[in-house]
Parts: sequence; C-alpha cells; structure tokens
Amino acid sequence: MLWHLTRNRIAVVAALAAPPAVCALLVPFRTSLSAANSALVLVAVVVAVAVLGHRVAGALAAVSAAVWLDFFLTEPYGRFAITKSSDIATAVLLLLVGVTVSQLAARARELKVIAITDDDYLAQIHHTARLVETATGPQIVVDHVSRQLVGLLGLRGCRFEYGTLIGHPPRLLDNGTISWGRRRWDAERDGLPDEELELRVVHNGHFHGRFMLRAAPGAAPSLAARLVAVTLATQVGVAFDAVSDLPGEHLGGRAGSEHG
Repeated sequence: MLWHLTRNRIAVVAALAAPPAVCALLVPFRTSLSAANSALVLVAVVVAVAVLGHRVAGALAAVSAAVWLDFFLTEPYGRFAITKSSDIATAVLLLLVGVTVSQLAARARELKVIAITDDDYLAQIHHTARLVETATGPQIVVDHVSRQLVGLLGLRGCRFEYGTLIGHPPRLLDNGTISWGRRRWDAERDGLPDEELELRVVHNGHFHGRFMLRAAPGAAPSLAARLVAVTLATQVGVAFDAVSDLPGEHLGGRAGSEHG
C-alpha cells in the first residue's frame, strides 16, 4: 500500500515535469519537426505516466503536454498562444488523444494488478488447504492462517481465541461485510474498525474459536481480500474437524495464539 501511494505521487510529479522537459528537449528541432510529430512524442510521455500511476496522473499529463506544446513548440514561441488553426487542432487532438489513451493505459494496469492479486489469493487458499491435509494438528494451521491474515488484511496484530464467545466486537461475516451490533460497517468507505474485529472459525456447524484482528491505521482491504480471509478461517475449521479430540488436547492446553 505504501509503495502504491509513493508510485502515484511519483506519477503526479512526472505528469507535471515530464511534458515541459520533453518539450524543452525538442526546442532545437521545432523548426524542422512538425507540431503533429511533436504531439506524437508527447502522447508517448502521457502513456508512460498513465502506466506508472493512476488515471488522474494520466489526465494531468495530457493537459500538461497540450499546454507546453503550445508554449515551446508552436508559434508564437514562448507564449501561451496559438495563431495557426492547424496548431490549434493539433493541441486539441493531443489533449483528447492523451486523455483517452492514458485512461486506457491506466485501466490495463489496474486489470493486471487485479489478475496478479487474484492469483496470489488463490495461491494462499491452496497453500492452506494443502497444509490442512498434512498438518499434525490444528495449531499449525492456526499459526499459519494468523500470519496470512496479517498480510492479507493489513493488520498490526492477530490472535486466536478458543472457547466461548465473549463480548460483542465488530464481526467479519461470511459474505465479507462487517457487522457491528445492529448496523453494518461501511468497510469500503471507512476501512476496518479501530476496535478488534472478530472472525469466527466455524465448519459444519461446529464453532472452534475466533481470530481477533487488530487493524493497522488506514487498513482498507478489498471485499475480495475479506472473502479470502473468511475462506482461510473456514480451512482452520476443517483442520479442527479433522481431529476427534478437543482442541486443547492437541494444543498443549494453550488458550490462544498471537501474531503481529
């Protein structure tokens, strides 16, 4: 998440700085290089910014490219004014094409990120399912899933409680939404609650315990990530159901497990 924010900031800076820098480099050739060819070079700059950052950065780069094309590469030079109708058309087309292409490039990057993220989610679920099959006891699976949940949901801590339910903390439901008392918490808008969040481990109607999740400041996992967390918790339930004794007999009497 921090890298994503840093990359977006870099993209905004590039959107403002790259077009005038490229235009300045083209100044020695402006008498022999047509405005249309200069615009093509700037479109490439806009696309590069859009691929690096987000849609806003791409649109900002398109506007910046059109403005600096006018200033550096169209007559009268060094002024924000265009006298030739052909240059006006070129500047307008640069703006429109730049905005359109930048949005397409940003969308393509977003889809790639989604695809990579989905692959990672599937890999985590598969890894946990294999661990359930081979683990000598459910505690191994509990510890493994606890570590997964910390990274998956952006937590600063995660602990597992055995036994009966105590209190009424906010709860991560099977459908990925969050309930808190009688109301639904808007996770899309507000991220995870500041209080510990409960994720119950239930399988085949058997309650085995719950993960208590402590969110890091600003943690706002997607619905997909929350659904994966629910699936991982279910795998823990499978691990408990795979043994016939009480959980405490396989866990050395431990009351809980803390990660984070």
